[in-house]
Order: sequence, then C-alpha cells, then structure tokens
Amino acid sequence: MEIRVAIFEDNKLVRDALEAILNGTPGYACTGAFSSGNNWKTDIVKCSPQVILMDIEMPGPDGIELTKLIMEQYSDMKILIQTVFDDSEKIFKALCAGAAGYILKNDTPNKYLEAIVEVYEGKASINASIAKKVIGFFSNKNVIIAAPSGEDYHLSTREQEILKHIVTGKSLKEIAAALFISYDTIRTHSKHIYKKLQVASRSEASLKALQQGLV
Repeated sequence: MEIRVAIFEDNKLVRDALEAILNGTPGYACTGAFSSGNNWKTDIVKCSPQVILMDIEMPGPDGIELTKLIMEQYSDMKILIQTVFDDSEKIFKALCAGAAGYILKNDTPNKYLEAIVEVYEGKASINASIAKKVIGFFSNKNVIIAAPSGEDYHLSTREQEILKHIVTGKSLKEIAAALFISYDTIRTHSKHIYKKLQVASRSEASLKALQQGLV
C-alpha cells in the first residue's frame, strides 16, 4: 500500500525533487504537484491525496491560509507544512490552521519520509523541539491560548494518563495498546479530554498541557 502525497510548492526545483523522492521510494506515491493553491479544490479532487506537503510561502493563498481552507472541507486530510523559516509564530499559526506536522526544507529526505508516515498514522503534530519553540513564543509574546494555569479541569486519573501519551506523540492506537484497552475506549476518553480542556484537536490539547504543566 502506498501513501498518496500531493505537493504544493512554488519552487520548481524543490517541487521536482520532492516528486522524484516520493515516486522513487517504495510505499509512497506523488499523485499531484502544484505551484500554487489557486486551484486547490480541483487539484485535490483530481489527485485524492492522503497527505499534503504544503509550502508556507506561495503566491495566492499562502500555506497557512490554504491549510485552513482545506481543513474546513477535508477534516481528515493530513497536511505537513514545510518552510525555510524556523519561526515560532509561523509554527503556531500553521498548527492552529490545522496542520498535522511541520518540517524545515533543509531537513533530509529521510526526515521528510518519516514525517509523512507519522502524520499519515495520526501521530502528534509537534515534536518536543517544536513544542518548546511554540511555548517560548507564548512566553515572549505573553500569548494566552488557554485558561490560567492552576485551573482544575477535573481530568480523571485515566484521562491524565492518556493526555501524557498524547503529548508524547503516540497515536490513539498506540495508546490503546500501551494501556491494554480498546481503541474505541481511547477515542471516547480523548473526546472527553478535549471537551474538558476546551480544545478541538490533539495539537491544541498538547500545547495546552505543555503550557499549563498538566503533564
């Protein structure tokens, strides 16, 4: 089985290189490569990707805006933001737009391939180093995306345990296996966690937990 990947990248050399890497690696297939997001609706229907490699700087809608538009219509789509900017604010905005991951363009091809698999499998959208950058951004800008720390969210012992696994990047299936409970039970617990924390996604739950020291 191949992971179907679409590329939105305005730099032709980068776009062609990524397409060659994907099509030359077993388990991956580039189903479409586009220089802008101007025709994103038609492009996505045409290539039916499971994962999108999204350039953050493009003509027309940029990668962050395009991510938001796509996620509003395709909530199950996995979008991996790629950029030359190691910028905490852009990381934050990309995650808030619905990106499932973030990678720098100077990362190796192997890191690209690994990141594609990770977001395809539904793992956490931020690794430890990126989480630290985003939390640093909050601190430096005095940005508050969560209620003041010290609030009791009334998480059960099991929910606290699951939240710790979410922050470490495990998928729901991996958490179920680690805790020896069913996948459906994990899904139910995770929905309760999101509701109690007043967040809408794994990334928001992870960020809030890290910001407020909940794990």
